[in-house]
Amino acid sequence: MVDMSRRQALALAGAAAAAPSAAALPTGMLAPDDEAGWARIAALYPKMGPVTQLEHGYWGNMALPVADIHRDILARLNRDTSLYARRAMQKDVAAAKARAAQAMGVDPRDIGFCRNAAEALQALISQFQGVGEGDAILFSDNDYEASQGAMISLARQRRAQAIKINLPRAPTRDKVIAAYAEAIRTTARLKFVLLTHGTHRSGLVVPVAEIAALAKAAGAVVLVDCAQSFRQRPFLLPDFGADYVVLNFHKWTGAPVGIAGYWCRPGMAALVAAAASEPDARPDDVQAKVHQGTVDYAPQLTLPAAIDFQDRVLPIPMKLARLQYLRNLWVKPLRRLPGLEIMVGDDPATFGAITSFRIAGHVTAADNIAITDRLLADYGVNTVYRSGLADGACVRVTPALFTTPADCARLVAALQDLVPKIAR
Repeated sequence: MVDMSRRQALALAGAAAAAPSAAALPTGMLAPDDEAGWARIAALYPKMGPVTQLEHGYWGNMALPVADIHRDILARLNRDTSLYARRAMQKDVAAAKARAAQAMGVDPRDIGFCRNAAEALQALISQFQGVGEGDAILFSDNDYEASQGAMISLARQRRAQAIKINLPRAPTRDKVIAAYAEAIRTTARLKFVLLTHGTHRSGLVVPVAEIAALAKAAGAVVLVDCAQSFRQRPFLLPDFGADYVVLNFHKWTGAPVGIAGYWCRPGMAALVAAAASEPDARPDDVQAKVHQGTVDYAPQLTLPAAIDFQDRVLPIPMKLARLQYLRNLWVKPLRRLPGLEIMVGDDPATFGAITSFRIAGHVTAADNIAITDRLLADYGVNTVYRSGLADGACVRVTPALFTTPADCARLVAALQDLVPKIAR
């Protein structure tokens, strides 16, 4: 039997060689505006339909060579079932975990697999043992909804105080750091802080390393959610200085839906209780924090191929530069459109692919659902609404690597036509 990692490497090379225009793929760094080069990259992804798809923040497309490997793995799982699962598969899952840990910049013993970032966040928050009666925990309106709920639930269970801050409107790095610094300074007995690196609502990139340092100096434990930033921005997990980090592999790593990961800084796993179904787990057993049961193993087994493809074809700095370039193609022409608020500034440190907008007088979820419906029905542009920010709901725009300047121009034209009609 060929070792899975070796078999995947051979399949990846063969599939890439057979893909359209793959032989002409650039071998160095592509400039963000090299449309011929990016068209060759786009040929390695599924073709989009007639709709202009600008909502790629939910999950990402697998590249065609990775999708081929995923199909092969699904076929093997369906054919061999428990013969493979109970004998050889755990070795292959361990190899996948080691490859993931390498991409994360950590030791495989300190990471766990789960189905999505929300699952890991729920476990690490709800099972956190370092908060007691009278202590305080801190989070913001930009954090993921389910994570905010888990923080509130943790405070109730432990008779602690849940402190929620609202991040500044028209945020800058300095304003965001100042908001957290004030909250940290004025909160007595602060024990636990949740930070989101790339926010899924406005698109703001939060300077988590600087804020984590403030929280740690105040004696708090720090959990970072980088579901929207991992492998879109160049960093390794220890760079944050946090105690726990959660991420997705199905967004910007290009793996199938159903695979995410989390990391516990060495020595910090014991502060999170094991899942209820793991009463005899060692305190330092990171995987025991999330009980997996029987899951779809194909995403885990496909992960090394996804990481290898990205490393070979899409270096992270090149990827980020392209996504920021595409973002600017629609943001900059609309920045001064009356009645339209672009919710993140133009400092490259504060944005990646995602940026949201709000139309004047339209701040409810229903308002923004209606805007997304109209953009799709009248202009053929797909976006998504986001709610939960203190100052109202918004519409999120997220290009992908194969998004074209023409796609961005369609959004610009659509909003130039729509905003004057409905802004109040």
